[in-house]
Amino acid sequence: MSRKMNYKNQEYQPERCWVGDTHKICYSTRDEAEVAARVAEHDHGNIKLSVYKCEFGDHWHLSSS
Repeated sequence: MSRKMNYKNQEYQPERCWVGDTHKICYSTRDEAEVAARVAEHDHGNIKLSVYKCEFGDHWHLSSS
């Protein structure tokens, strides 16, 4: 029996973790974080983002500083 899933009303919620006072998006790999940084820079202009490995887990975050 085939069943169709309705994803239309569901929102994607990325994995996040607390870094200081900020609830930051987690990226599984450095490459994934780098791509997200370049996309954000393109979409928002005037920003320069870098990536760093989270000290609290096995994932990566973006940083504007």
